[in-house]
Amino acid sequence: MRHRTMAISALLTAMVAAAPLTAGAADTSDGTKSQPKSTTQEVKETVSDSWITSKTKIALFADDRVKGRQVTVETKDGVVFLRGKVDSAEAKSAAADVAGGVDGVKSVKNDLQVVAPSDRKAVKSNDADITKAVETRLKNDAQLKKVDVRADAGVVTLTGEVPSINASAKASEMARGVPGVKSVKNELTFKS
Repeated sequence: MRHRTMAISALLTAMVAAAPLTAGAADTSDGTKSQPKSTTQEVKETVSDSWITSKTKIALFADDRVKGRQVTVETKDGVVFLRGKVDSAEAKSAAADVAGGVDGVKSVKNDLQVVAPSDRKAVKSNDADITKAVETRLKNDAQLKKVDVRADAGVVTLTGEVPSINASAKASEMARGVPGVKSVKNELTFKS
């Protein structure tokens, strides 16, 4: 009796889990079924982005022109973002070339900073201070509390979601006011 109850419970769980995936199917004019964007499709896109990130990291480690451990790679919708500090302009250019050659990459956003190895320690500690100062300023504004801040060689990158374009502009202005900030890359999104 116990095994039968467990089997029925497992069957009902599987049916409930499968229902959302089949409920959205609709007939099209040619008689085929069309599916709305499903969780499975979203997972495939995520897997695809993570796959591209992994392939890009491997390619960067394999290339002698770039020190792969210096480069942070992120991928969103096929767009590869390269961040970090490299030793020369040639290494920065090579990293973009390597990333662009990976299958599935739609485009490359090269945010690598060229910093001489001798200046790394000073730049790294300064970036930590800048990040902390910008975060402190933004946390004092209710609309900007959830903004993520990253500083790289004095270049501040703002990411996350804010309620309006005005809040986005305000975040850029507040970040620019922090001593040591060379420029601000505003990658904030907002609800329209």
